[in-house]
Amino acid sequence: MKEFPCQLYLISPLEVGGDFPVQLEAALSAGRVAAFQFRVKDVDQHEAAALAEPLQAICAAHDVAFIVNDSVPLAKRLKADGVHLGQGDGDVSEARELLGREAQIGVTCHNSRHLGMEAAEAGADYVAFGAFYPTQTKSVEHIADLDTLQKWSLVTEVPCVAIGGITADNAKPLIDGGADFIAVSNAVWTHPQGPAEAVKAFNALLA
Repeated sequence: MKEFPCQLYLISPLEVGGDFPVQLEAALSAGRVAAFQFRVKDVDQHEAAALAEPLQAICAAHDVAFIVNDSVPLAKRLKADGVHLGQGDGDVSEARELLGREAQIGVTCHNSRHLGMEAAEAGADYVAFGAFYPTQTKSVEHIADLDTLQKWSLVTEVPCVAIGGITADNAKPLIDGGADFIAVSNAVWTHPQGPAEAVKAFNALLA
């Protein structure tokens, strides 16, 4: 039996300028969100930091963990709550040394419990499995299955995140299968009624 219910983990779109801070404020005001991952590509660290600053302030105001995707140096510069590492994005122990004991460090583990165990043994605070469904957020090289999620939750207390194409319509099997967090991007930011309604829908499902 899990100690805590499954929670919502938001991932930013790649475009976070313009009115995106308004969208993030609406999303976080609409219901419980555990974490927000700042994910941008092809911008230098100075520009990324400028984009992150207002978003980080919004997360802090709503008590939502601010996690930087891929870049340990950016996470350190921002004094972010943590970093999420892909398989090629650096070593957990090195990230821990740079960011400190309190930082939340997550690792992408595709569909591999073996990679998950390696990450956990290295000191990761959570592992992420996916993609569980087709997704437009990024090209999918690894398809995860429910069995990975179910077995992981039986053998370890290290939290796991389910990611990839998750919507309010298809999330329930992942929640029931043992996911500690469901990571969502497009289903929130492109919701026809806006991100606030999307967060409300997910919160109703997670209640």
